[in-house]
Amino acid sequence: MKLRCGWADGDPMYEKYHDEEWAVPLYDDTLLFEFLLLEGFQAGLSWITILKKRDHYRRVMDAFNPEKIARYDEAKIQALLTDKGIIRNQSKIRGAVSNARCFLSLRDDGRCFSDYVWSFVDGKVIEHQFTLLSQVPGSDARSFQMSKQLKKDGFTFVGPTICYAFMQATGMVNDHLVSCFRHQECRAINDF
Repeated sequence: MKLRCGWADGDPMYEKYHDEEWAVPLYDDTLLFEFLLLEGFQAGLSWITILKKRDHYRRVMDAFNPEKIARYDEAKIQALLTDKGIIRNQSKIRGAVSNARCFLSLRDDGRCFSDYVWSFVDGKVIEHQFTLLSQVPGSDARSFQMSKQLKKDGFTFVGPTICYAFMQATGMVNDHLVSCFRHQECRAINDF
């Protein structure tokens, strides 16, 4: 039996996400953008709620393509607001559209989104050595910096807690507990 971080035990979808995605470094702009939006949609909810809706989000939000989302008009926003397969929160949906426009603005300024977000960890994975879930922070100085800059650049739903969860999900920090089988596997990926 594999020993996992305690938050991931019990639900097959959570276990798969934990075992295959969480804390694996991502550098693809579109995937990073997807995670930023999903973390924003998750605000105030559990991550498993978002995981269960992720495939539907991909279908109705054009696979998180920022060029397409940035062009969503009022009719598309209203259609999303009636879609029971996603979180029907007007602020979050409109925020996703706004964030897509901000993403494109960064790109138009010659900035790669991957380089932009990874700059908050100096381009290197932060390897933590936590032994208890209670040691894992909800935010840190880097997530506060990321949040402040993202907000300055016009992004929404990017508070320090959302940014830290984003950093965990996309492998900027390795917060697998040292007792978790994925801790060393992710570390090996980072050392490669």
